[in-house]
Amino acid sequence: MKLLTLNFLTCAVKTCKSSSDSFPLHPKDAELASDDVEVNPELLVNLLPRLDWKALKTTSAEVFLPSCIYPLGFPQLPDSPPTIEQLQSDDKLLKDLHSLLMETNLMEGKLVCGVCGHEYAVREGIPNFLLPSHLV
Repeated sequence: MKLLTLNFLTCAVKTCKSSSDSFPLHPKDAELASDDVEVNPELLVNLLPRLDWKALKTTSAEVFLPSCIYPLGFPQLPDSPPTIEQLQSDDKLLKDLHSLLMETNLMEGKLVCGVCGHEYAVREGIPNFLLPSHLV
């Protein structure tokens, strides 16, 4: 599962839907892998306005903590999202974002809700969002 995906996922527990703390899901015991993907500047420029930057910053900081089995060591993201012009003119920033969003995969571990603490298992890069009946 690409790290980009975490920017669009929230807890599936009904009681968490009304809380903003259920987003983003927090990686735990994450095993990361990296794929070689050709850089597509146009894709990143079009994706940038759709990203929740605060959530991306949170995820990128959490996924590279010592709790991760294979941290890849990305540079810290800036506090505010870059403008489209900044992204187009700064090759290093473009490549760093590309590497984080498009090349980094969460292969094993858990995604944890910040509200209810429910853990969604991730196996072979696929998160399991099926809930037990008492949480539906």
